[in-house]
Amino acid sequence: MVRRSSDQEAAARRAEGERAAQMAAAQNGDAAAYEALLLSLLAPLRAFVHGRGVDAGEVEDVVQEIVILIHRARHTWRADRPFDPWMWAIARNASTDALRRLGRERARRGREPERTTGDGEAPLASALDAASGALDPEALLAARELTPELADALAQLPDGQRQAVELLYLEQLPVSEAAARAGVSASALKVRAHRGSRALRRALLAGERR
Repeated sequence: MVRRSSDQEAAARRAEGERAAQMAAAQNGDAAAYEALLLSLLAPLRAFVHGRGVDAGEVEDVVQEIVILIHRARHTWRADRPFDPWMWAIARNASTDALRRLGRERARRGREPERTTGDGEAPLASALDAASGALDPEALLAARELTPELADALAQLPDGQRQAVELLYLEQLPVSEAAARAGVSASALKVRAHRGSRALRRALLAGERR
């Protein structure tokens, strides 16, 4: 094991302290601190997920899952406890689940997944969308909570965005399978789903303010 110098240890402690302060501020409604925190997590999470053996073409999807899980579990972190062990526990569990899922998918298809370049902005964008308000269309769709407001907003989406949202968030298909169903590339499908999710959130938030 590589031992860190005292300067490196001190820098690591300062960085963890900064992340903890940012999460504490985020829990108190500071969106800017939350954005800064998530930005700081992306690079180490990518390295961690890749190091655990996740295929290069799936790393961004797994990082996105981890960031969203961090968002959904953020209320469970306590300011009197270290931040990094809490965060890495979520990352380990999510990456383990992803490896199992991807292994099942490969076995079912009988081939290796396509190695495509992921959308590096997707994890942050998804989590920031979730942080922008209490309404989470992706979570509602995944839980099959198709409220009248959400159903109406979904119906107003362009066909491509609506199909992407339904395949990924309602049916919860793997990206590669959803892309094949839609007849587009995986990256194009993720862009459509991301835009559709943002549009749904705007519609739901607008309804809440009326």
